[in-house]
Amino acid sequence: MSYQKRTAALASVAALAGSAVFMAAPAARADVVDVNYKCQTPIGVKTAVSPIDIKGVKSGSGYKLTMSWQKGVSSSPVELGKGAMSPSATIKVGGADSGTVSVSGPANAAAIPANTPIKINDLTGTYTPKAGGKVTFTAAVLTIKALGTTTTCTPTNSPGPSLTLDVTAAGGSSGSSGSTGSGTGTDSGGTLPKTGPDDSFIALGTLGGTVLLAGAAGTLWLTRRNQTARARR
Repeated sequence: MSYQKRTAALASVAALAGSAVFMAAPAARADVVDVNYKCQTPIGVKTAVSPIDIKGVKSGSGYKLTMSWQKGVSSSPVELGKGAMSPSATIKVGGADSGTVSVSGPANAAAIPANTPIKINDLTGTYTPKAGGKVTFTAAVLTIKALGTTTTCTPTNSPGPSLTLDVTAAGGSSGSSGSTGSGTGTDSGGTLPKTGPDDSFIALGTLGGTVLLAGAAGTLWLTRRNQTARARR
């Protein structure tokens, strides 16, 4: 291989390693999680399983959360006319922050037949971070109000988070110290986590720097070797 080709190959490897560093740590992760609901209804206990999806979008100093149900939950022994059913829910906040976020949505736009699983419209709410770092969002209690009655549905299977966000607190701080893979810990002024997924980010950055230095050393060695060969001629 010629001197020029070897130099180009080393430079390409170093560039690829460097670009991989910036692709290593996503700011958000969303999962559709099955939630087993136990619903306390006016006519007794009912159970249902629905996949739950939670999305988060930056909005001002907070984040707009949207909670979606992919299947209906509970049911009514009588038809629920248009606008008769009003849903709301809470989302549990974990990881670097704690608490709950209330989400709500519009009443049913069409009549719901009797003994039919009730499809919940998307519910939205606003989350304002109190601490920076990786924060998880997990489906909690669902409340359905209809015809003067209230049905409360509680998860029974300890579902995992439907969303993980790397958030920035009001003071501009982000990142968490001593965090685990799920993002637990408290804010520490923007320092990188010492454990968890971000470790691979740091390790990859070190690898990229090592490859880059190796490429530079290789180029220097080839240059000196070429100069020595010319001098001997």
